[in-house]
Amino acid sequence: MSAAQSTTSTRKLPGLGPASAVRTKAEMASFFRNKQSLVFTLALPVLLMLVFGMIFKGKIEGTNVDFKQVFLAGIIASGVMATSFTGLAINVALEREMGLLRRIAASPMPRSAYFIGKVVRVVVTTVVEVAILMILAVVVFHLPLPSDLMRWGVLAWVTALGVSSCSLAGIAYTALIPNARSASAIVTPPFMVLQFISGVFYPFNLLPELLQKIALAFPLAWLCRGYRYVFLPDEFKVTETGGTWDLPMIAIMLGGWTILGMVLTCLVFRWRGPRVR
Repeated sequence: MSAAQSTTSTRKLPGLGPASAVRTKAEMASFFRNKQSLVFTLALPVLLMLVFGMIFKGKIEGTNVDFKQVFLAGIIASGVMATSFTGLAINVALEREMGLLRRIAASPMPRSAYFIGKVVRVVVTTVVEVAILMILAVVVFHLPLPSDLMRWGVLAWVTALGVSSCSLAGIAYTALIPNARSASAIVTPPFMVLQFISGVFYPFNLLPELLQKIALAFPLAWLCRGYRYVFLPDEFKVTETGGTWDLPMIAIMLGGWTILGMVLTCLVFRWRGPRVR
């Protein structure tokens, strides 16, 4: 072995920390430079809030809660899923088709650094999304801010678990996307259906029981429930399943989806797309 070969073989490869920092920096730069992705990810929930916020009126039967407040809490939860599930799944599918994932897999960079960079980017964009939606909801539609430290704390951990569960589910879901051209068509429909059955546009208790049971199997319904606890008065819990907020179950379901998403990602994630003939 030559001296040059010996030097190359003994050179230390980048560790997980430095590699993750580099990937995170690249992810953030790529996201904020891509105007189309930026608008699609951040603007759609804002537009939905502005449009539907002007339509919904009246009080929820049996409570003194405005119908609009229920929708605003739901659309903030929907914004979290939009950035962490929909946007991420489409982005990963595009990078796979471009060959970026194949090059990353063949490089000396730890593969886990790729996922860390993605999750950090999603965390940052989700915080920006939630902040924008909360400001609009408070300033334009007079949604009350969380009334105590307990609710602010719940806002933090519900958002954190929502991001982790939806992000990992989105990454695993890319196994069903054959190419970047079909990514939006495959990712958007389940997200839209979940919005309609999870209590985003309508109070959850007004939905048929079968749809409620289906929705409760997925993260978005629990995200909506968590945000309803954060933003709505305590009297509204009488409309929830079982007549209680059930915060422990929210944590269990979102945490369970985080674990399930991690397992599925390990089992089904593909670094290479289908070969083009």
